[in-house]
Amino acid sequence: MHRTFGKNDIFLSGYAKLPSNITARKLYEEIAVCIVVDKKTGEIRDAECTLSTMLGREFVNDIIIGCNLRDLDRANNILENNYHGSAQKAIITALKNCKKKFDVLD
Repeated sequence: MHRTFGKNDIFLSGYAKLPSNITARKLYEEIAVCIVVDKKTGEIRDAECTLSTMLGREFVNDIIIGCNLRDLDRANNILENNYHGSAQKAIITALKNCKKKFDVLD
């Protein structure tokens, strides 16, 4: 599938250590959260994470897409209230690391 990105889109990635007792840790030491962001508005247009199950990846991506890096608390609150997988804190940390990169550019 070929995606089309706009001229204002930028790619950011953030990483965080995974808990040692979860399946994803068998595949990866860290979780990666990669996002495409409109650099003018801060809106997250696309997202992907390295959870081990497709359902988990899709669920997290669905939460993140449409959120705004300038209001990351909203996405974090949704993750805390709706995603109860063992990688929750790592996902939130990885997303915060994306925001740090965005803030340097903003």
